[in-house]
Amino acid sequence: METEIEEQKKYIEKVKKINQNKKQKYSILTMGCQLNENDSEKLCGMLEEMGYEKTENQNEADLSLFNTCCVRENAEDKLFGKLGELKKIKEQRGTIIAIGGCMMQEKHITDKIEKSYPYTDIIFGTHTLHKFPEDLYKAIKDKKRQEDILDIDGKIYEDLPIKRDSNIKASVTIMNGCNNFCSYCIVPYVRGRERSREPKAIIKEVEELAKQGYKEITLLGQNVNSYLRVEREKNIKFEEYEGINSFATLLRAINKIEGIERIRFVSPHPKDFTDDVIEAIADCNKVCKLVHLPLQAGNTKVLKEMNRKYTKEQYLDLVKKMKDKIPNLTLSTDIIVGFPGESDEEFEDTLDVVKKVKFEQVYMFIYSRRIGTPGDKMENQIPEEQKHKRFERLKTLVESQISENNKKYVNTKQKILVEGTSKNNENMLTGRTDSNKVVIFEGDKRLIGNMVELEIVSEHIWYLKGENFDRN
Repeated sequence: METEIEEQKKYIEKVKKINQNKKQKYSILTMGCQLNENDSEKLCGMLEEMGYEKTENQNEADLSLFNTCCVRENAEDKLFGKLGELKKIKEQRGTIIAIGGCMMQEKHITDKIEKSYPYTDIIFGTHTLHKFPEDLYKAIKDKKRQEDILDIDGKIYEDLPIKRDSNIKASVTIMNGCNNFCSYCIVPYVRGRERSREPKAIIKEVEELAKQGYKEITLLGQNVNSYLRVEREKNIKFEEYEGINSFATLLRAINKIEGIERIRFVSPHPKDFTDDVIEAIADCNKVCKLVHLPLQAGNTKVLKEMNRKYTKEQYLDLVKKMKDKIPNLTLSTDIIVGFPGESDEEFEDTLDVVKKVKFEQVYMFIYSRRIGTPGDKMENQIPEEQKHKRFERLKTLVESQISENNKKYVNTKQKILVEGTSKNNENMLTGRTDSNKVVIFEGDKRLIGNMVELEIVSEHIWYLKGENFDRN
């Protein structure tokens, strides 16, 4: 694996030489989840080492890159719309167009690009991201379209260059792929089976981030709390490192790293929330007590159709156990509305779970058919109008709960990691609580990047307002 990365570093140098004194610019559009965002940071790292400078203006880019997601149908529409816009720009300035990510692992998508957008230069998949410098070099030199997609599970490559969007918070991928095969989800087909990174590589990356001054780490994986499970089952041996042999022991090891003040993780699966993970969250002072616990649906029959491997009652029992064992626990979740065959009565079970749990945040989605998934072939697809009506009912309930939840913060003291100035008001600073609530407050810009304790003085549905009571 190291040989492969060394090879790519040679291609980085070759492209850098071609770009010398040319002031080349690149634009990047990232779609989808935090894993995609983390992949984009690696692509940006490689591009900047090759002599490209980032621009937000696609019209002035010499290279236009798309990192795609295939979880929602609107991502396809967005990509094809952007590719249409680029045709004229490419004719005028010879822009190199590169498309990567999950969507490129779907044959019907690559076939459409080949037929309708033949002017694209590079297509690469989720397993060949590390070879982007080679693909780019060949596209520049040979003036031929490069297609670099593997249908098999890719290896995990370490030591890729990375250009992070923030110097305060960083995402660290701990595993790739998924073995769950939820019937609505395309991810296992495009990201492959679960593969965990070596514990030593993860710890090394987090320690390096701590040295660079990063305060918050988010551990990423399609199913983070099954970290190293497949390796244990297949008896794949990694080098023993700090006693890490599970997600729980990984949390405990990262909790010891000096300089890191907050640890978050997404996305776990309810079926893999073992007692040792719950205990690690409770014990580790740096692990945030906001836990993302995807529900998807509240009805047992629908959950079975989704292949989620838990019932409504098991989910509620898990919530109770976690609330009993983890002080100050708050929960966020994902919910899909309008899965095939879901009746009005079954949807009521979803609302019932939301009422009982009182989630801090709910990410709501209208079910979207994905070609290649079992859900796409199911009969009894729900009419769009019905899906939207249910979505509005869920949204109304969630927003009323958020408003109620926010009241408990008023007149409390909260530790905030200050992230920067508010997008809506340059004179205000913004940051987040342990429970991921956005807080705005007046303060000196020198506080950015630091943890401060604020008193929450008012609540608004999407943010809280705080005051720095210790201004001296």
